[in-house]
Amino acid sequence: MPGTKLDCCLRRGETAPSSGLVPASSPRSREQSRPASSPGSREQDITLVHVSKRQRKLLKTSPPIHHNTNSDSSSSSTSSSPSASGSLDPDRWKKLTNIQIARRQLMKEICAKYKSSISKTITAHHVSNLFVEDKYKLLYCQVPKAGCSNWKRTLIVLAGLASNAQSIQHDTVHEGHYLRELNTFDRKGIMHRLETYTKVMFVREPLERMVSAYRDKFENPNSYYHSMFGKPIISKYRASPSPEALKTGNGVTFKEFVQYLLDVHRPVGMDVHWEQANQLCNPCLIDYDFIGKFENMEEESNFLLRLTGAPPNIKLPSFKDRNPADKRTSTNITQKYFSQVSTLERQRIYDFYYTDYLMFNYTKPFKDLY
Repeated sequence: MPGTKLDCCLRRGETAPSSGLVPASSPRSREQSRPASSPGSREQDITLVHVSKRQRKLLKTSPPIHHNTNSDSSSSSTSSSPSASGSLDPDRWKKLTNIQIARRQLMKEICAKYKSSISKTITAHHVSNLFVEDKYKLLYCQVPKAGCSNWKRTLIVLAGLASNAQSIQHDTVHEGHYLRELNTFDRKGIMHRLETYTKVMFVREPLERMVSAYRDKFENPNSYYHSMFGKPIISKYRASPSPEALKTGNGVTFKEFVQYLLDVHRPVGMDVHWEQANQLCNPCLIDYDFIGKFENMEEESNFLLRLTGAPPNIKLPSFKDRNPADKRTSTNITQKYFSQVSTLERQRIYDFYYTDYLMFNYTKPFKDLY
């Protein structure tokens, strides 16, 4: 199958036509040189990826996850990379291009090796986290706590529904219904967009994303999460909970949150803010044209916007609008939280997110993990 316009633009370092991109509709093999990782992305050398026998079992036995349906989809967003300009020099453009090619190739290899037996039928459930921007023909899969809010702001601006992203409030982003989910279209509309639109997802170091979600939802006032998740978590995992804690669900500890995540008989279901990215976006079923990293969010986002033909003045915002007084969740902060749990629990949480670590090529967060 011939390469798509996005593939051609990436290979030659050209900008895409402003009318939009025509992305891939089915996996294609690609023999490309594998580049160094993106700065700050904590990617490992793809040629050094090794999967043990135990890890192969984890990949093949990941259970299906059931969602709570009334969750909000709020997330903080950030960029820890140096500021990216509207245009990139040719060397940097080429490097970002090669990084994208390598990420997509790795995804195809992992899916072919470990997920080849999954059904190839795409249902409305599989696309429930994809948001549609028709003007520039973009499908964005939301991964909360990985720049989701600011990317939705940018899509709203691209659609011509707001003049600038900075003016869009957090509640407007997630509750204003400005963006349509792909699963609200009929099957013909879903498949047409999957075949002709550019499919995009951004991911984040899995344990850092999980800690960010815990801090956001349980260390700050949040009536929905404290009631829906906090009360059953405290009830099941706290030895002698106070009547006040059982009534409000306030004060869930990180260790209790970890116990909940690892429990195969959870007292309450999973939530999009801490579910695995591969479960949210189904990259072995949907052939994503662009896989971005939160750790280099600003530069990679603006690289993508230039590829789509978006006006040069449109850039991804980098502000943090939820709990702005809190420090952003970093590697050091993540390590401090995981010092509160046992070595076994830390290993099991890594196992829980192992598929994300492998698919998106993140290094082990702790040296003693196996």
